[in-house]
Amino acid sequence: MNQQAIYDLTLNQTVHLIKTIGPKRTVLVKGHMGTGKSTMLKILGAMLPTHKQVYFDCTTKDLMDLGVPKVVTHENGNEYVTFPTNEELGLHLDGPVILMFDEWGKATPGVKLGTLRVMLERVMGSRKWHPDSIVFATTNMEGEGVGDVLPAHARNRLTVVRMRKPTVEEWIEDFALNAGIHETMLAWALEHPYIFQSFEEVANPDAEVKDGGNPHIHHPKATGRGAVVTPRSMEAASDYMHLMSSMDELTFQAALVGTIGMRSAADLSTYIKISSEMPSLQDIKENPKTAKIPASPSAVVMVVMRTLNNLERGWLNAWMDYHERLDKEAQALFSLAARSEKYKHREMVMTNARYTQWCLANQHIHSADKK
Repeated sequence: MNQQAIYDLTLNQTVHLIKTIGPKRTVLVKGHMGTGKSTMLKILGAMLPTHKQVYFDCTTKDLMDLGVPKVVTHENGNEYVTFPTNEELGLHLDGPVILMFDEWGKATPGVKLGTLRVMLERVMGSRKWHPDSIVFATTNMEGEGVGDVLPAHARNRLTVVRMRKPTVEEWIEDFALNAGIHETMLAWALEHPYIFQSFEEVANPDAEVKDGGNPHIHHPKATGRGAVVTPRSMEAASDYMHLMSSMDELTFQAALVGTIGMRSAADLSTYIKISSEMPSLQDIKENPKTAKIPASPSAVVMVVMRTLNNLERGWLNAWMDYHERLDKEAQALFSLAARSEKYKHREMVMTNARYTQWCLANQHIHSADKK
């Protein structure tokens, strides 16, 4: 293992670090493509509702985008030049801001130099940001080979941390369940956790997973690899999956291939075919004691994930009737996900009498989870 990887942080740990030190020091987050670096601004905004969110995309900027010259006349009659700043820097806003310099490692040398004083002092020209403002930056891992370069003098002025990819469990709990990701995608991810593997863990990317490779993820040494699986591309593929009944099969498959790659699209398509074994939601709501139980374990996982995505108070008792007919592993999957503090329907489930009864009868499941 790369020694530096020992100190890799999760998304939640990274956000907490930025929130804690952000008004005083600038944290530069290095992370894998498509793993949620850009979502940190929204997460911080939700945590700090009095701050305004300010996004500055460094890849689209040049030095003149930081500020443009304006000639003004001093009260003594002398003229001088000042530099009004780009609105995307948020200096014109009242109160504190959360300023995110996205893709800072890909910025031109001029933009890197031009933003350093902002990162160090929260100052541009003669103007200052609100003292409670938070400034942070993001970039990709240098080893990904996508053009991120950190000058040594700039690197030494910042706190640089690495954000690791999420595990499948973290992705589902922290994001996917509350984002409406398609149940088939959730089931596929659960049964293929290696799609969250870092390229740094793969020596021969073109080999099969069983042989130490990984044909699904981005790898700088992969041969001719285009679209790949990342949390970002999985969300995009999920959008197509929700609309697949509106497309012919060839169009849908082409969209999947162009989003997550040919190999991953082929694997995922197998799960889509399995989904035909699932009972309808309406059947579970109306006939929970007789609705079909899929023979395939993968289809059972899809049923659980679909329920977690769509659960409503009006049919929670019916679900509990159906839920108790599933194998214990599937019951545990539902319960552990529903108990997560981040699950959007947690309170509804936890206050349900039927669910409480089930918990009392199955305490061993949650006892094992705490160990």
